[in-house]
Amino acid sequence: MKSGELKMSWARQYMPVLGEIRKRFEAEKPFKGNRIGMALHVEAKTAVLVETLAAGGAEVYITGCNPLSTQDDVAEALNDVPGVKCYAKRACSVEEYYDAIDKVLDVRPTVTIDDGMDLIHRLHTERRELLDGIIGGCEETTTGIHRLRAMAAEGKLEFPVIAVNDTPMKRFFDNVHGTGESALSSVMITTNTLIGGKWFVVAGYGYCGRGLAKMAHGLGAKVIVTEIDPRRALEAHMDGYFVMTMEEAAKIGDIFVTTTGNTSIITEKHFRVMKDGAILSNAGHFNVEIDLEWLHANKEGYEARDSIETFIVNGKKINVLAEGRLVNLATTKGMGHPIEVMDLSFALQALCSEYILKEGAGLKGDVYDVPNGIDVEVASLKLGSLGINIDALTEEQNLYMNSWDIGT
Repeated sequence: MKSGELKMSWARQYMPVLGEIRKRFEAEKPFKGNRIGMALHVEAKTAVLVETLAAGGAEVYITGCNPLSTQDDVAEALNDVPGVKCYAKRACSVEEYYDAIDKVLDVRPTVTIDDGMDLIHRLHTERRELLDGIIGGCEETTTGIHRLRAMAAEGKLEFPVIAVNDTPMKRFFDNVHGTGESALSSVMITTNTLIGGKWFVVAGYGYCGRGLAKMAHGLGAKVIVTEIDPRRALEAHMDGYFVMTMEEAAKIGDIFVTTTGNTSIITEKHFRVMKDGAILSNAGHFNVEIDLEWLHANKEGYEARDSIETFIVNGKKINVLAEGRLVNLATTKGMGHPIEVMDLSFALQALCSEYILKEGAGLKGDVYDVPNGIDVEVASLKLGSLGINIDALTEEQNLYMNSWDIGT
């Protein structure tokens, strides 16, 4: 087998939940006659999702959602899967990136699956003639959900979208364990530096930030959390981390990871006070959290080693990983989230795509939660694959939990 096929085969053996869903899809063909347009990180775990959808009868057209996260050998292997066409390539230009988005849309998809909302944004701005053919979509990540909710609030979202990111099975496992492990391991393997004893700065204490803080602390780092939400800041404090502003953290931090999904988190005023050798990386979706525009405009940079660009600021070296893009995927050795974690997230995507195909025509343009039944089904399938049994409510307990007239 070629390298891309080997990667897919390796991932497949650790994705039992998608494996069970695929068996049903092969028998029922729920996507027969439909075209699914996807913009996701094109790597081995994603390929297993694509295979699952194609096995369910879909024609699948996919491109990347980040110019540096595609694994070209996997993209090549996907083009050998019946019913699949992949347009993604690594290190593409902005023009090539959006050309590939347009090629996916050119097939007039009936369902979209996004990671960052680029397909949906393109449909609502440049390709509006295709909107009538869209039944609905799914969105994978926090940044995309933020953008979609903003569209919906303005009445601009013209078809229903399932917020796959905003459900317990995604947040508790993908965001916490997935981001925590994969971002940290990518920083370690890219820089070959020690975590223990370092001041490790996590910008944002959402689910991704919590996972990173926990993992870094477990390796002996002194973890600093920066936040804008007083409740999350207090939670970080009670969890045992140092909480301060980024201006304060910039002076003492050794390693920085942004997880906010917002822009301009680390900027010129922070660069100027950082230690010599500070390492900056991003685990949010887009490369806007670190002000790379200022660095490139004002400081000459050079490639210190694979996926590390070094800038000299006030005589000190500031090291930026993966061009400020997703550090767990965009470094040359970044492998993304652990396979078992993505098995759960992509199981949600597969089942939510089936749901939106069945129910989307009756839903208005808005952002919808993952149906609770789907979330529970994915958890149950995972427990079954692990051989774990859990209790169930008795008739008496169920009556008690659903009654209002039983007193003390």
